[in-house]
Amino acid sequence: MTNLHGTGVALVTPFTATHEVDYAGWRNLLDFTIAGGVEYLVINGTTGESPTTTAAEKTELLRIAKEHVAGRVPLVYGIGSNDTAAAEALLHSTDLEGITAILSASPAYNKPSQAGIVAHYQRLADAAPRPLLLYNVPGRTGSNMSAETTLTLAAHSNIIGIKEASGNVEQCLAILARKPADFLFLSGDDMLTVPLIACGAVGIITVLGNAFPQKFGDMTRAALAGDFTRAQQLLFDFVALNPLMYEEGNPVGVKAALALQGVCGGAVRLPLVPASEGLTTRIKALL
Repeated sequence: MTNLHGTGVALVTPFTATHEVDYAGWRNLLDFTIAGGVEYLVINGTTGESPTTTAAEKTELLRIAKEHVAGRVPLVYGIGSNDTAAAEALLHSTDLEGITAILSASPAYNKPSQAGIVAHYQRLADAAPRPLLLYNVPGRTGSNMSAETTLTLAAHSNIIGIKEASGNVEQCLAILARKPADFLFLSGDDMLTVPLIACGAVGIITVLGNAFPQKFGDMTRAALAGDFTRAQQLLFDFVALNPLMYEEGNPVGVKAALALQGVCGGAVRLPLVPASEGLTTRIKALL
């Protein structure tokens, strides 16, 4: 599925100052990232504050995205749960017409065994009306998907790839060394994008790409084209900025960067709070 090669942006959800969904800001963000040249967009991920958006808001965000993007880039939609049956029900009840793939994070909090993770994903893949992308993010879920688990799941006909955000380079290499040729390996860590592409990754699902779609996309495309001198130069420009995106929680930092550029507001929903004055000042200095 080559239309998911390159840069996918894990979109934030803009909120107003009174914490309502800012649908005008949402449309603006869609246009801003597409104009930056990214290859696809990811809706309803954790960066989109999916734990605190309602079912009705999720439905409206997806509806607007499909209508407003109008086929300009592929769309990936996040569906997951630590209740397998609940995730399966969402696969059936969500209008996935026009969606290229589903991104589904490994179950959080209840820490299933590797066998449990395999069984969870196999059940979702059997039920999913669109191809499924695995998502390993142990920093959020509390459990890691081993390389062996990923490779086992790669054999399923409806599982097409993984967003790997473990930060464990050795684990990433173990997957890259043995995965099927058509299984998409996508970095889930912005700063590992270039080195992982050098080892066979086909792209990234990024946080930084919300605020810097053109520069981040140029970096990824340069790496995919084998121009690692150019890719390295662009990557190094993000070294000081990237930690600030997560210092007070994701997407607090990247929303501050978006607000400073006038794309959308910096509001987040509790339990997250907006970027502090000090963090905002440091982000502004780097911009």
